[in-house]
Amino acid sequence: MQILSRPAGSSPRALGRLISGTIAGSVLVFAGFAIAYLVFATPLVERLVPSGRPSAGQAAVGMLAWSVALIGPAVFVLVGTARLARVLGDVGGRRRSGSVISRYARSLPADTMIATGVDVDDGRPIPELVIGPFGAAVIRELPPRDLTRENGGRWELRTRTGWLPIENPLERAVRDAERVRRWFSDDENDFLVKVHAAVIATTPGLARSPACAVITADQLPAWLASLPAQRSLTPSRRERLVEMVTAAV
Repeated sequence: MQILSRPAGSSPRALGRLISGTIAGSVLVFAGFAIAYLVFATPLVERLVPSGRPSAGQAAVGMLAWSVALIGPAVFVLVGTARLARVLGDVGGRRRSGSVISRYARSLPADTMIATGVDVDDGRPIPELVIGPFGAAVIRELPPRDLTRENGGRWELRTRTGWLPIENPLERAVRDAERVRRWFSDDENDFLVKVHAAVIATTPGLARSPACAVITADQLPAWLASLPAQRSLTPSRRERLVEMVTAAV
């Protein structure tokens, strides 16, 4: 078994993503509050709304101005806080001391390769990827239970300012698997690679989805061993995948 890893966030690209995400989120939140100030503390909107008996066109412009004034600030603030929450989630994941795969490496099948922080050339690295006879598997750990909650099908992250929306971890794992699949196919390979997805839950009760398994940490070795072998993945093709992943870590 081979393990490939590098310190998360150590590459200039990863650091640039953190900085750009923080700046973008902060700018959006600031813009939301700035627009709200202009709307409610200044006569800007009143100047845009025609007085007297406006024509149909003037009335439409006035309604549009009020709609933008009322909805715009909330949209900017929500999008900005969601962007900042994503950055916080990424930073929190980087601060974890060792991944589940690393801790269970000795229990995993011998014919697997583990890679962390795989750069698939689209802006966001894959945290943990396993290559084996089954093809590839994307593994994601759920955020700490005391920092996240599922509220009406939506996931939220607890911060100092309250609960902020984040991506559904299962949907994110599925999207990561699709990104890996697309990355393999874009490299002019003459074959398709099966890419599985799973999230590791710390507590029971989370239902799996049709495209993403939900397992506990101690179930990881058995789950990988249970994945069906991909017959079209010959030794030479598998070696090609290993070379791609090695170059991307």
